[in-house]
Amino acid sequence: MSKTFSHESLSEVHQSVDTTVASMPVWKRMFSFFGPAYLVSVGYMDPGNWATDLAGGSQFGYKLIWVLLMSNLMALLLQSLAARLGIVRGRDLAQANRETYPKSLNYCLYGLAEIAIAATDLAEVLGMAIGIQLLTGIPLLWAVLITVFDTFLLLILQRLGMRKMEAFIIGLVAIIGISFLIQIIMAQPDLGEVAKGFIPVIPNNAALYIAIGIIGATVMPHNLYLHSALVQTRKFKRDEQGIRRALKLNFVDSAIALNLAFFVNAAILVLAASVFFYNGLTDVAEIKTAHLLLNKMLGSHLAPILFAVALIAAGQSSTVTGTLAGQIVMEGYLHIRINPWMRRLLTRLIAIIPAVIVILINGESNIDSLLVLSQVILSMQLGFAIIPLIHFVSDKKEMGIFTIKPLVQGLAWLITAVLVYLNLRMVIEQASTYFTTSDNTFWKMVIILFGILFVALLVLIIIFPMLKRRPKDVSLELHKKTPSILLDKDVPVYKRIAVALDFSDKDELLLASALGQASSISHIIFIHIVESAPARIWGEQADDYETRHDQEKLDRYVAFVTSKGLIAESKLGFKNRNKEIPRLVKEANADMLIIGAHGHKGMKDWLYGETIDAVRHQLNIPVLIVSN
Repeated sequence: MSKTFSHESLSEVHQSVDTTVASMPVWKRMFSFFGPAYLVSVGYMDPGNWATDLAGGSQFGYKLIWVLLMSNLMALLLQSLAARLGIVRGRDLAQANRETYPKSLNYCLYGLAEIAIAATDLAEVLGMAIGIQLLTGIPLLWAVLITVFDTFLLLILQRLGMRKMEAFIIGLVAIIGISFLIQIIMAQPDLGEVAKGFIPVIPNNAALYIAIGIIGATVMPHNLYLHSALVQTRKFKRDEQGIRRALKLNFVDSAIALNLAFFVNAAILVLAASVFFYNGLTDVAEIKTAHLLLNKMLGSHLAPILFAVALIAAGQSSTVTGTLAGQIVMEGYLHIRINPWMRRLLTRLIAIIPAVIVILINGESNIDSLLVLSQVILSMQLGFAIIPLIHFVSDKKEMGIFTIKPLVQGLAWLITAVLVYLNLRMVIEQASTYFTTSDNTFWKMVIILFGILFVALLVLIIIFPMLKRRPKDVSLELHKKTPSILLDKDVPVYKRIAVALDFSDKDELLLASALGQASSISHIIFIHIVESAPARIWGEQADDYETRHDQEKLDRYVAFVTSKGLIAESKLGFKNRNKEIPRLVKEANADMLIIGAHGHKGMKDWLYGETIDAVRHQLNIPVLIVSN
């Protein structure tokens, strides 16, 4: 873990996709903008949405498809606002919040965002686990534990680059879409009746409740953080024309991706209506029940298999994007960066623990209640993401000519009011049920206190940006003003330069770089870590051939540098180079380190280790990385 003061969101892939290459065909440059919205869209078709779609289709046929369409239009507007924030200001939502709100309020927003991400991951864990169980027949507890291993998938994808990660997610989305397309063809729905479902109508109070659930589960808080960061992976010209072009193409990207998500949700609802509602089964609300009945109702073993595969794909794609959102939130609010695999593992463990506890105590019967709980938690956090976003893209001082129009502002605030009202209503109904069924005074007082704090925090985030106050200790500029270097600062002279040698072809470059940085008063310290089996066991007491041979090599380097009129010495380290190099550098009191790039990535990083990142985070001196 390290403190990071980078102003770039997802800095490892920031502007990694270049859309400005002159030799690139126009169509290819346009196509290079497409991708971020597909990563966002998976949040709209994750396992958490399946329950409401199944319930709506099985209980009311096609009558609630219009609710899905309305939810999709709401999502499109809000996601386009998140993309606008990232494109115009070069800020993700977490960074913008950190610059605008006071520290104490930001800590609250950060905590709520992390809780929402954990709740999202809980839904992905349960969805994937149920899918694995349905496909293989293994106990749900084992299926939940298997989901831990997808932690390493994100690491591989990030190593491959942003475009390959997007291609992987799009591939999973395609699997989901194709699976449901085949099932719909098998179900043969009445297209005329499906078309009537786009006419707004609420049959009764039960339908209203499900409609609230559909809308409430549509816009997910972490997607707004995610989209505002992902659009910054594209490099484009920062003039007015370039920004307008980026906004237009990202809107097209969002429209296509979210319409695909709408198709998936509508397909689940249509499938449930065709197979269950019109066959008299109006109480199918659980994923397992739907899977079990598909085989009987459609008379094919293929349908339930496709259903389970789509469920796994939905969970897997959502879990990747959820981890990225967690990274954005932590870096944006706290300026802290941890390794992606560690971030993924922590998020997944937080999600798995409640699932495992419920399964161990109550068995598999209460799993759907956990899915409902995850959606309620997401609902509570939604307003804390949308309200600041609207403030930011409406700020003429920061957005300039790209400020959203008054009509768009009005629509955004109306959508926010509807979503916050529906989500508050859902939470209040859940609390009311508890109040009428429980005699526990303590927990009732806790719920009341929490409700008061919740409303107070909501009011604060609405009012504070209107006061036009900014925290004094936070820079609002993407890059600070260029300092007067060389006018009032001395050029640094490195007196003690450490050189980490691995006795490879890079040693000559490392030595040349050391001599290039050295002055007449410099002292060169050559470092090498012995990693032979005896050295790993005995450390400094090892006296094997490799240790003696490595010391002889270091002596030759020392002799060479001494012949150039400089002072030189050597230090051997043992066992773990990630720990030994920093230790020897500090021991030598070096004020600069020169180290070679290892030149491998992906799986080889696991096999051979990631030396440079591990070393530089333990030192507070300049580190010069030399590569071929």
